Amino acid sequence: QAQFVESGGGSVQPGGSLRLSCVASGFTLDNYAIAWFRQAPGKEREWVSCIISRGERTTYADSVKGRFTMSRDNADNTMYLQMNTLNPEDTGVYYCARRPTRYLGCVSADASYTSWGVGTQVTVSS
Repeated sequence: QAQFVESGGGSVQPGGSLRLSCVASGFTLDNYAIAWFRQAPGKEREWVSCIISRGERTTYADSVKGRFTMSRDNADNTMYLQMNTLNPEDTGVYYCARRPTRYLGCVSADASYTSWGVGTQVTVSS
């Protein structure tokens, strides 16, 4: 049973940084597409980033390109999202998610991901 535990969220001022972690259990990361999503109150869940863990290919939403970096540590079965130059629009609950089968590619539709963590709150305010 695939499970995720997100951590690393918190409250920061604009321009600050956070590093989110997503520890996976019940499977190994190799060849899975793993994504970060976020959701602000009153808004739909928004795709942020995705990685194909074995190949280390990453993609990013336009809103976070150049500021966020996704990575993974296969030895620790953990995904990371380094978030720099945060702004208030980055506020939301951040989730990691996995597509159902190995070798599927990264996509931005949340319905394409079937395993989810419960999320970690990120608040950026001045």
